[in-house]
Amino acid sequence: MGLKRVHHIAIICSDYQKSKTFYTDVLGLEIIKEVYREERKSYKLDLALNGEYIIELFSFPDPPKRPSRPEAMGLRHLAFEVENVEQEKYRLEQLGIKVEDIRVDEFTGKRFTFFTDPDDLPIEVYEGLSN
Repeated sequence: MGLKRVHHIAIICSDYQKSKTFYTDVLGLEIIKEVYREERKSYKLDLALNGEYIIELFSFPDPPKRPSRPEAMGLRHLAFEVENVEQEKYRLEQLGIKVEDIRVDEFTGKRFTFFTDPDDLPIEVYEGLSN
């Protein structure tokens, strides 16, 4: 018994088409299923990374804004592992994404950086543990 793995992360966006493009075309997540729920006036987009289901992207009419930057109580950021942070930073910047300067984790010595999705949700890319 007990927890096995993270099943999915749910994200509510303000502009569905803009966020759908960001998560699929910019981050490269694969669409598993997309449904429009008429009764809720809401899209639900199931996304996978390397075939593994990880994100549910929702749209709702007039969702409330995020309370504040990452230090607010609750979910702080999403983090994705990459082989090379510098290459990923460059790739994102070529797509018009503003990416922070690369930092080094003082405990692991691994490099990481942050950028945001279209709704200002912080996203981290962290160099893999095998590097």
